[in-house]
Amino acid sequence: MTETVKGPASYFPSIERKYGRPIAEWKDLIRASPLTKHMELVSWLKSEHGLGHGHANALVAHTLAE
Repeated sequence: MTETVKGPASYFPSIERKYGRPIAEWKDLIRASPLTKHMELVSWLKSEHGLGHGHANALVAHTLAE
């Protein structure tokens, strides 16, 4: 039986479909950014890459939690 994905990772399939990049690529961009604060990174993904708030927030939260 497949376990239901919860939390930020539950957004990953729709992020990949909507923006056409794999999650690993988004995480690499976040890690390479000189920004370090959660909301700075969310704002950057929204303004520079056109992500919606929920998608940007999910990517940043999951990446920073690693």
